[in-house]
Order: sequence, then C-alpha cells, then structure tokens
Amino acid sequence: MDSLTQIALGSAVGVAVMGRRTAVWKAALWGAIGGTLPDLDAFIDHGNAILNMTRHRAESHSLIVLTLAAPALAWLVSRLHGEAALFRRWWLALWLVLITHPLLDTMTVYGTQLLQPLSAYPFGIGSVFIIDPAYTVPLIVGVVAALRLRSTRGLAWNAAGLVLSTLYLGWSVAAQQHVTQLARTSLQNDGIVTDGLLVTPAPFTTVLWRLVATTPTEYREGYYSLMDRSPQIQWRVYERGAELMAAHRDEPYLARMADFTHGFYSASSVDGELFVTDLRMGQEPAYTFRFNLGSDAARASGGHAPTREAFSPDLGTALPWLWRRLRGLQEAVPVTTEDLSARG
Repeated sequence: MDSLTQIALGSAVGVAVMGRRTAVWKAALWGAIGGTLPDLDAFIDHGNAILNMTRHRAESHSLIVLTLAAPALAWLVSRLHGEAALFRRWWLALWLVLITHPLLDTMTVYGTQLLQPLSAYPFGIGSVFIIDPAYTVPLIVGVVAALRLRSTRGLAWNAAGLVLSTLYLGWSVAAQQHVTQLARTSLQNDGIVTDGLLVTPAPFTTVLWRLVATTPTEYREGYYSLMDRSPQIQWRVYERGAELMAAHRDEPYLARMADFTHGFYSASSVDGELFVTDLRMGQEPAYTFRFNLGSDAARASGGHAPTREAFSPDLGTALPWLWRRLRGLQEAVPVTTEDLSARG
C-alpha cells in the first residue's frame, strides 16, 4: 500500500496496543516509524530495473525478519523514553506494527515475499488497489481523534477506525470472489478455456474490477462494475507473444518475470529488442511495469541491463472514464496515440 496508509495503520496499531500506558503521541509516532521501515528497501539499487522490482517487498517484508527485528526496536524505544518497565508491551506493539505492514501489502496484487529467506514466493491476494481512501480514511480519523482527545473516547475512535478498515478488507475479498465467479461463468459461456484468471480492483475503488484471463497464446482483458446491469463481461483479446516466449525461454529475466507475475506477463519485440510486460498493473496498452531486455546481441554480450519503460498515465482522460465505468456505463478503455506507441 502507499506510504500514507502504512503510516496510518502503524500509528493506529501502536495506539491500540499501548493504550494509556504511555503518551498517545509516542505510540502514534513509533507506530508511524515502524509502519514506514519496511518500505525503505525501495532505496536499495539491486543493479537493474527488473531486480529492483522483484526484490522490493523481499527481506524487509518478511514476517520472519520483522519478528526478529521487533525486540531490538522495542528495546531502543523503551530505553529512549525511560520506559524499561514497558519493554514487553512495546515489543508486542512494534511487532504488530511491523508485521501488519507486509500483511496489508499482501492484499494488493504486487507480490510480497512474506517467507524470506526460506522462500521467495510473492504472495498477492489483489483485492485492494495500492491507494484506496475507503481503507485509509477511517485509520487517519481514528488516529487524529486519539491524538486530539487524549482520553478513553479517543482510543475508542482509534479502535473503531481499525475495525472499519479491517471490515473493508473483508468486503474487498468477498467482492473479488463474487466478480471472479462471474468472470469464470462469462468465459465458460464464451467457450474460452484459460490458464489463469486475475481479478483486481480498478484504482481507488472496490466497485469496479479489472479482469485478465490468459491462454498460452493470448490474454483477454475486461472490466466489471458491481453496478453493471448484466453479468456478461465484454472481453478484448491480445497476443501474448507466445513465439517470443518459446524462443527466449532460457532468458533469465523473462523467467524471473514469469515467476514473479504468476504467469500474467507478455513478451513483444520492437526494432529487434525484447520487451516483457507485467499484465497485472495498468491496463491495455499502458502498463506500470514494462521492461526493455535489449537485443539478442546485447544480452549475449552482457552489455545491456533491463530498463523500465517510462509510464505516465493520462489522468485527465483515465479518471473521468473510471468514474463513468464504475457507475455501470459500458465504455471502451480510452486509448491515446502515446499509449499505442509506448506499447510497441
């Protein structure tokens, strides 16, 4: 999730666990710091764009690593504030602050490696978008109320914010399962047999959902809003680049992207250079993660590190479309000339 959400969640958890045992501002401050710490791995350069993507949310988001780090952080905080007697409580609070960060990240589609260093498997439920005000606002309201009221009433507001945000996550999973079943039925009605089906929310909402269905040679993209009058989904079909995948199956970065995306990727070639695209984030034809692997000669010589293609969505076009489609209006995804040239 975004940094503001993780700060709000960390503060809310810290305040809820520490209660009135310490000053509310201390619990909120250290909760915010603990909620931010795992994302500092974004400043680490692993050598190229694909490694930077696939190594984000790795050890710093591991439940094992964060559990081991919690007592050291609790010792530091309790000594800093002269609250050695509260060490165990700070330990519990900061452990929960630290581990709720990757657990929340797991609700997004990106991929969080919860079990590092034992496993690099990227977990991703994908039921919430990386920024969702409906989840974040209750947390912020609760923490602000706790800081301003400084009483049992303030703590109740904070607890209510945590409960509401958690219930929203539960709703997101239920809505995702509902849309998944509709998508499977739609594909069956069309006689389509797929290898994989991805159901993720559109930006900022759990009302509108983006669907990606893959076969060995193609992928289909569709949208479904909970306000749609018909359960039938309109699919658009695109080539995945099956021949390129087969020809470059030994390319390590292509294989790495295949594993990290759980198979939701495509390959393309432009002017002799090989591109790989993560189909999970973005929409056709503009995607958040699209990488240039270089030409065959450049890769063979080791002279080309994967680079990420620039991504700059046209919010002036996308946001109005998003609002109309969310309300159940059947409109094609807006495509600009810049989008098409970016896809190659």
